[in-house]
Amino acid sequence: MTRETINIVGAGQCGTLMALMLARHGYQVEVYERFRDPRIEDPEAGRSINLALAARGLNALRQVGIDALVQPLLVPMRGRMVHGEDGRTEFLPYGQQRDEEIYSVTRLGLNQILLGAADKLDNLNLNFEQNAIGYDAPDQYVHVRDERDGTLYQVAASPLIAADGAGSNIRRSFDGTGTFGGIENLLSHGYKELAIPAGPDGQFQLDPGALHIWPRGGFMLIALPNPGGDFTLTLFLPNTGENSFEQLTDEQAVVSFFETNFPDAAALIPNLVEDVLDHPLGILGTVRCRHWHDRGNVLLVGDAAHAIVPFHGQGMNLAFEDCVLLDRIITELGSDWASVDAGHGARSQVCAAESAGVRTRATTAGAFHPAILDGHVPRRHPLPDRPAARRTAESVARGVHGGCEHARGCRYRCRRAGDRAPVAADRLGQERPVRS
Repeated sequence: MTRETINIVGAGQCGTLMALMLARHGYQVEVYERFRDPRIEDPEAGRSINLALAARGLNALRQVGIDALVQPLLVPMRGRMVHGEDGRTEFLPYGQQRDEEIYSVTRLGLNQILLGAADKLDNLNLNFEQNAIGYDAPDQYVHVRDERDGTLYQVAASPLIAADGAGSNIRRSFDGTGTFGGIENLLSHGYKELAIPAGPDGQFQLDPGALHIWPRGGFMLIALPNPGGDFTLTLFLPNTGENSFEQLTDEQAVVSFFETNFPDAAALIPNLVEDVLDHPLGILGTVRCRHWHDRGNVLLVGDAAHAIVPFHGQGMNLAFEDCVLLDRIITELGSDWASVDAGHGARSQVCAAESAGVRTRATTAGAFHPAILDGHVPRRHPLPDRPAARRTAESVARGVHGGCEHARGCRYRCRRAGDRAPVAADRLGQERPVRS
């Protein structure tokens, strides 16, 4: 017998995983997504950054039994391959052991598997092209617009889980109230998706065991491998000024820019000019919230609560960790939503992810963002030659799409995701060993 209805806004990776976990508890789950079903039409085509799946993310997928389905989509990466301006390359491993790795996976492929699993559950409904445009807190109604015909209607939505991303309409409905204390910051950089196809015989044209990065001071290019032998590239540039998207307005400008800054990569991108000129420009920004819930009525998860920059591969893994923690709290407390939401909010201090055997660091956006944003600067610059400075830069470099909670092992000589040594939180959100 099904229990009460829980409404979720957003059918991305976080929202769909959360729906799967809640449906396992017997709830009737209704998911509202503003875009079309991505299995029919990909709304992110041309501006999707490949995802870096880590031990925490794999643990979440394992809990809903779809990790085996995802495995064929994964390409292991043991470190970063830094491409210098002089054409030389240097490999920086994420850990000390060969099995310390993270995994490249396409956003669309992972989402398709999550949605396929959701379709199989009788008590879970996916409502596509249903745009949650606002929330009425006093009456606890979500205002929804059917994007197929423009029809407006309301949904009684308590409890409501907002997984509608960094631009969350649900969170923004509380602006000025102090409920969430959300702060949105747009970065001065944007991004565009490019691609390196597989070679003539389907082989990779770059080393598939690494995340490739071309750091160039105020901008950079990254490349992540896909199972088909191709690479998804992301070009990060300032929106305006020197070496910016503002300047890449015609074929001559694009060719000159890449020949000057990324000649080795440019030689492998057959549709370079078309992709740079025609692909949409992605926006980069962050979200910080003082609180993630409203008295058991609304709970923010994933990017709606703590969007961060993509350079460190943390966003999806943090969102999946939200789902794991909420699932565990519901198991303990049942449908006492005020206590459930408050317990989930306490994750911003310290939470024990018992299923992974690891104590995670504080992950409020306020604590995490300084380390992330500061780390972005050295990542864009080549490593210095001075030994001491180089060691410092390498420690930052290993944290880009890597670091302890990403890899199957870690620098504290932990062996696997399931038996890693406990770690505790410090004030910058960096892990340190727990003394027994």
